[in-house]
Formats: sequence, C-alpha cells, structure tokens
Amino acid sequence: MRKIIADRISHINYAIRELVPLAKELEAKGEKVIYLNIGDPLKYDFDTPTHVKEALYKATLEKHNYYSRSEGDSELRKAIAFKEKSWHNVDVEPENIIITQGVSEAINFVCAVLLNPGDELLIPEPSYPLYSTYPTLYGGKSIVYKCSEENSWQPDIDDISRKISEKTKAVVLINPNNPTGTVYEEKTIKMILDIASENSLIVISDEIYDGIVFEGNFKSTAYLTKDTPVIVLNGFSKTFLMTGWRLGYLYIKDPTEQYVDELREAVIKMARCRLCAATPIQKAAIAALRGPLDHLKLMVSKLRQRRDYIYKRITEISELSAVKPKSTFYIFPKIETRGDWKNDREFAEKLLLEEKVLIVHGSGFGEAGRNHFRAVFLPPIHVLEEAFNRIQSFLKKHSPK
Repeated sequence: MRKIIADRISHINYAIRELVPLAKELEAKGEKVIYLNIGDPLKYDFDTPTHVKEALYKATLEKHNYYSRSEGDSELRKAIAFKEKSWHNVDVEPENIIITQGVSEAINFVCAVLLNPGDELLIPEPSYPLYSTYPTLYGGKSIVYKCSEENSWQPDIDDISRKISEKTKAVVLINPNNPTGTVYEEKTIKMILDIASENSLIVISDEIYDGIVFEGNFKSTAYLTKDTPVIVLNGFSKTFLMTGWRLGYLYIKDPTEQYVDELREAVIKMARCRLCAATPIQKAAIAALRGPLDHLKLMVSKLRQRRDYIYKRITEISELSAVKPKSTFYIFPKIETRGDWKNDREFAEKLLLEEKVLIVHGSGFGEAGRNHFRAVFLPPIHVLEEAFNRIQSFLKKHSPK
C-alpha cells in the first residue's frame, strides 16, 4: 500500500493531551476522573469577565463579522501597545504587533520565519512541547539548555553559552515558566540578552503568564533589552480567561532597528496565509484590555491559596518533592521513589487507570522532566485534596516497602 502520510507527522507529540482519550474511555464507563493535566482555568471555577462576553455579543450585533486585516485590528494593536507600556514599561509601536490565533500560532509563525533546514533554536528544558515540535516541522532543530531544579529552575547561563553554534538563530525564554512556574531573575535575563547580542541572535520571550505572578519581580525581556532584538509572545487565554477564544499576539522590539521591518513583514506574510484571527473576538479583546481587572485580582488570590495548599501536600508526601512555583498555575513535582513503573509516562498512565487522576508525565516536557510530572492547581482545594489523597495512596501502594 502506498504511503500517504508525511514523515513530519511522526515527530508531532503533545504530551499534555496524550492521555485524554484514555480518561474519556474511563468516564464513558462511569468513572469520575480528576483532571490536573490542562492549563484551562475555564474548566474549573473561573469564568470570562462579563464585560468581555458582552463586548463579543455587541461586536456581532454591530456587524463586526467580516475578515479583519491579517496583522490584526488596528484598535486592538493600539490597546496592546498601551497594555505593554502600562504593565511592563515597554514602548512598542502598534505596527510591530501582529495578532495571532493564540500563542501556539505565534510560535509557529516565529519558527517559520526564522528557521531554515538545519538551523537551531535554543530552548529551555523542561519546555512547553511546541518549542520542540514546530522547529522540526520546518527542518530545524531544538537544542535544549539546562534549567537548574536546585536553583529554582533558573536557566543555566553557562550551558546556554556552550550550546550556541553557527547554526543557532535564536534563544527562547519562557517566563513565567510553563511547566515549572518559576519567574526568571532580572540578572539572568540580562545575561541571556548579552550572550544573544554577542552572538547576533534573536531572543524569543514567551510571556503568556505575565499577569499571574505570586512572588518574584517579573520583568519583560523587551523592557530589559538594550541592543538585542526581542520577539515577545503573549495573549489573552490565561490572564483574561479567554482560553477557547484563541487570541494571542507577538510583537517585535528591536533596539538596533536592523531587523524589525524584515521580521514584521515576514510574520505578516505568514498571517496572510491563514487570513485573519476572528474579528468579533478581536473587538472583545479591546474591551478586555480597557476594562476593569477585578477578575485578575480574584484569580491570583484564589490561585495563591491553591498553590500554597498543593505545595504543602507535596512536602508532606515523602515520595515527592517540588520547587514552590512563583507564577502560573502549574507545579512540577519530582518523583523521589523508584516504584514498579518503567518511567514517568507509565507512572501517569497507571495513576489514571487506578486512581482516576490525570496529570502530565514530566518527560513530555523534555529529558530534564524525566521522573517528574506536571499538575495544575486550578481546581478548588477540596478537589486538590481528593486528587492528592489518591496520588499519595498510589505512591504508597507502588513504592518499595
């Protein structure tokens, strides 16, 4: 039989949703599964702000149902520029902002415009899976640099320097970080920017969790850069509770002014190929940016309480340890015992089958995640309590006596 599927598809893996089909099979049999795998606040007791939902409805009534410009609604781009200035003290021209269908599409765009076959992208490990997937689709390669668990998952500067080659095109920062929840220190970001500048590299900074910070002093990479071109990726899914609306953006901050025009036009070419992001949702996003942020204060307060609870539970379980996250809604515990599972992937599958708790195996975020798992602390505390009672029971049952 003739082979019809392209080879590149075999390289696509997205660990966060890998075990969901199995969870759905269990639910179809009447089992109740506790989902701690996906970073979607709207699956729990959070909701999109009312004024944003009303703005979407209003936009459709006012006939904003047409194709928008491929680079995005001009008023929205101005609102984003104002947000970046007021939140992070970053001056960015609206023309250098491109609206995307979520940050996932922004990652795709950046890899498409930067990477030729054989080019390399330096990414942190553990890392969000798409930073490994998209480079491969364009014939490039992701080269991982270490983040030190002993140093609260901060990037290893020396390792970044060692990994740079003639093929390196850019360095990726994920700050605040998914999956570890760390916030990068200002001095660390500055050192990475200096290394990038010395090697004529671009820095790609994923800042989607910029509004969900409990401790630490988050600084945008675009604010800290002096002579290094930076592409910032951000969006509305997390901070504005608009996950299913699929709206993000990227912007280019280039103090050298050497690359900004070329980068902007290249990204817009990619944007034209998919026509545009949904017009009514862009109109609603303007209301999200210009409206009250009461929902965010409440969200951060609730998540801080849940973070504190889940961290306390993990410290009470001898088979687990974890770095306390300072941001996001993820924790990345290490499995300290060698149980009767082959690896962390089998650990996650067995946990789901036996205890009906769905987490993400740590190796799905790279080799540095091996013998870890990622869990969200989005559910209410009573749900987290039940989930970790089950996890603790599973560990006691399967760990060496």
